[in-house]
Amino acid sequence: MIRAHSAGCYSRRMGRIEPGALSDPEQVYLAATLREARKIEALLTARGVNYATQVEVLGGSSLFGSLRHGAGFYVTAAQAEYCRDALAQAGFSSGIVHDAERFGE
Repeated sequence: MIRAHSAGCYSRRMGRIEPGALSDPEQVYLAATLREARKIEALLTARGVNYATQVEVLGGSSLFGSLRHGAGFYVTAAQAEYCRDALAQAGFSSGIVHDAERFGE
């Protein structure tokens, strides 16, 4: 599932748009739980950031061999560092995704 929010970069009221409307998307966060994902959504929304979410596979599998999934958060490349800084300042460092991690470097 992918969800995106409005085209205005710093709008406080966000409407849903198609994921393709988020230009030059870059992943900034991977939430492992629904509770964590909701906190990230609240933070990005409060900061007026447009974002899209997509279900992502978390590393490894569960005890029973099934894959674990989380919520990947994407923003425009121009806002990526701003969002990573905001997430780190808010105490969400563990799920931050940096460019090198995305490409396996």
